[in-house]
Amino acid sequence: VMKLNPQQAPLYGDSVITVQLTEEDKVEDDVVFYLVFTGSTVQHCTSTRKINPGSLETISPGHDCCETVKVALCASREGHPVLVVAEESFQFVQDEVYDAAQFLATCAGNQQALNFTRFLERSRSPAADVDFWDEKVALAFRHLKLPAEWNVLGADQSLTENIPRETLMHFAVRLGLLRLTWFLLQQPGGRGALSIHNNEGATPVSLALERGYQKLHQLLTEEGAREPDSWSTLSHTVHSGDYSVKHHRGLGVYLLTAEA
Repeated sequence: VMKLNPQQAPLYGDSVITVQLTEEDKVEDDVVFYLVFTGSTVQHCTSTRKINPGSLETISPGHDCCETVKVALCASREGHPVLVVAEESFQFVQDEVYDAAQFLATCAGNQQALNFTRFLERSRSPAADVDFWDEKVALAFRHLKLPAEWNVLGADQSLTENIPRETLMHFAVRLGLLRLTWFLLQQPGGRGALSIHNNEGATPVSLALERGYQKLHQLLTEEGAREPDSWSTLSHTVHSGDYSVKHHRGLGVYLLTAEA
C-alpha cells in the first residue's frame, strides 16, 4: 500500500501530492516511478521526483469532473517490464475557489453581483492570504471552460463605454489580485475594462494607484508588462489532438493527459 497525501485535489489541479512508499518499495536508484490516474473519461500519467528513499512528490493533474479515480503507482526499470506496485483511490473535488471562479465568471456583467463582491471585501478578515487566494483563483479561472463569447465586461456589449459601472477588473484590482488581473487582461474586454469608471468615478488603474498597489499599477499601465510569477508560470502545456503534456518546471515533473 502507498499513502497519498492529500488524498484529494481540486479540479484545476496543480497542487503537490506526496507519495509515501512502503518498506518493500524503497528500491534501487535506477527505478523510475509514475502515477497513473484513471478517471471515467480521461487518464493522466505523472512522473515523480524522489524526496528521500521513502517518498516521492508529484503535481496533481487538472481533471474534467468531480469523481473518485483509481491511482496506480507504476515502477519502471530499463530492460524490465513496467510493474504496478500499488493502487489507491483519489478524489477530484470542486472546492470553494473553483466555486468562486465560476461565480465571478458568470456575474461578469451583473451589477448586483459585482456590488455584492464589494460588500464581501469590506467584511472579510484582513489576515486572509491574498497571495494564496490570487494563485488559486487564477488557476481555477484558467481551468474553467469559458464560452467563446465570454467577455470580462459581461455578455451585453451594447453598454456604451461611458456608463459608470463595476467590472470584474475593478474587483480583481480592489483585492490586489495580481494574477487574476493578468488573466483578465488577456481575455476579451480585459483591456477595455481599464478605462471604465465605477459609480465613485474610479477606474481599475486609479484604484491600483489609490491603494498603493505598485506592481499591479505597473501591470496595468506598462507596455510589455510580463506575467507575474506564479505557480502557473512554472508550467508549460502542449496540446496535440486528444493529448496534452504539461511540464512543471518547479518540480521537474511531467503530466500526460489523454482521453480514455
